[in-house]
Amino acid sequence: MSFTKHLLFAMALCLWACAGPRTPETLSDLIPLFTADNVPETGPAEDTNIGENFAWMSDKVTDPAWPGEGLSRYPMLYIGEGYNRILLVDKGEVVWKYDTGPGWELGDIWMLRDGSILFSRQTFAAKVTPDKREVWRYDCQDGEELHTLQPIGKDLAFMLVNKKPSGRVVMFNHNTGEVLWEHTLDFPNSSTHGQSRRMRYTDEGTWLLSYISEAKVVEFDKDWNIIWQYDCRQPWSAVRLKNGNTLISMERDRKVIEVNKAKETVWELDLDEIPEPYRPGKCQTVVRLNNGNTILCARGTSGSGAQLVEVTPDKQVVWAVEDWKHLGPVTAVQILSEPGWSENPGDFGR
Repeated sequence: MSFTKHLLFAMALCLWACAGPRTPETLSDLIPLFTADNVPETGPAEDTNIGENFAWMSDKVTDPAWPGEGLSRYPMLYIGEGYNRILLVDKGEVVWKYDTGPGWELGDIWMLRDGSILFSRQTFAAKVTPDKREVWRYDCQDGEELHTLQPIGKDLAFMLVNKKPSGRVVMFNHNTGEVLWEHTLDFPNSSTHGQSRRMRYTDEGTWLLSYISEAKVVEFDKDWNIIWQYDCRQPWSAVRLKNGNTLISMERDRKVIEVNKAKETVWELDLDEIPEPYRPGKCQTVVRLNNGNTILCARGTSGSGAQLVEVTPDKQVVWAVEDWKHLGPVTAVQILSEPGWSENPGDFGR
């Protein structure tokens, strides 16, 4: 991206972020849009052919003795790689769903300031409204996979398209589909599926990329020069926190670490430190809440095991969910009661 384009992009983002009073106060205030009378049971582009991906369902729900009030603790968007249904949870119930058809796998999701939802699947990405109208869609071409995307400012978003040997970052208008620019990234030692699951644009105007098979987290500046690198085995996700540190989840090693710019570990959680029966098998997305707690998102094992676990900085479990009647495996959640806006990089630690 040229310096002029980067400058215009940065100015537009600043103008949007600083403009006027922000209503509603949190994204949870938008939930009535999803339960309104005009919301159909099935949207025009919704694909209810979900195949065999719900074979794990059971009557198991969270034990009332478990900490954190079960599903009623947070309003949230909930998605997983073992099934293809987007769920909106509020007051302990699934109040809205959107089926995305057979195949693999839901990976990233954001609720926007107008209530629209931007999400990625392995084979496509799309934007849908609360009343289930599809606004934008990108279908992967042969040899491509799509696991991550992020809104930036009022109209823009980027997605990382995996493809061997070179993936590409695509900046586009999520209302019109217009592509503003693309940038190629090399993954010399990776299969398409093993390239990356997460990339994030930070509030510092940099790019943070988790290379799974390349075993590193890399931060690029606006000109795609490497300005920071942290080597670790198979990082699934990395997010820049408000304190300037980076929170990294390593699915294979069953570990979450927080490292500073000097690459020093300032916080670490081995999943074996979580007491049974809350202990998840593996975690993918991790979410750092405004209060300093961390939520782990776990796939579970064929209909058993905790899907969501929230721990304090001193590693005490304050919330755990094991609900295979209403939910499936979880790749990612967006907690809608947290302050901030999806379009404003840095507002959420996810």
